[in-house]
Amino acid sequence: MKEEASIEAELKGKTLLTYLYLLRRGGGPVGVRELQRALKFSSPSIAAYHLDKLLNLGLVEKNRSGEYYLKREIKIGILTLFTRIGSIIIPRYLFYSVLFTTMLILYVLLYPQVGTIHNIIALIFISLASAIFWYETIRLWRRKPF
Repeated sequence: MKEEASIEAELKGKTLLTYLYLLRRGGGPVGVRELQRALKFSSPSIAAYHLDKLLNLGLVEKNRSGEYYLKREIKIGILTLFTRIGSIIIPRYLFYSVLFTTMLILYVLLYPQVGTIHNIIALIFISLASAIFWYETIRLWRRKPF
């Protein structure tokens, strides 16, 4: 826990952008010049500085050809609310949003809607849950740091 707190204190600004770029790349090898161009750093030395900072934090490793790759994924700050599938980073609430929306659609299509109190309450709860999860998913997507 203490280690994550110290990493969180160091992982901000352009170093965080560098880390997020490596996450989006799926952890594959990234060269200094490639990072400089991708993040529009003014010089390769700035890119190398931030990559070396991540190296010192133990989050990346450097291979013999001088390229860096993601060694360890850490969830800190807003990143705890996101998950990575390959090179795609999505809000965790997206799974619940899709689940409840699918449940709502299946309920409407497969269950006879006769207007009983049970049907009305079920529709209200599933619709409300779906709306809340979609709201949170969209709100997180807009706050994403990458």
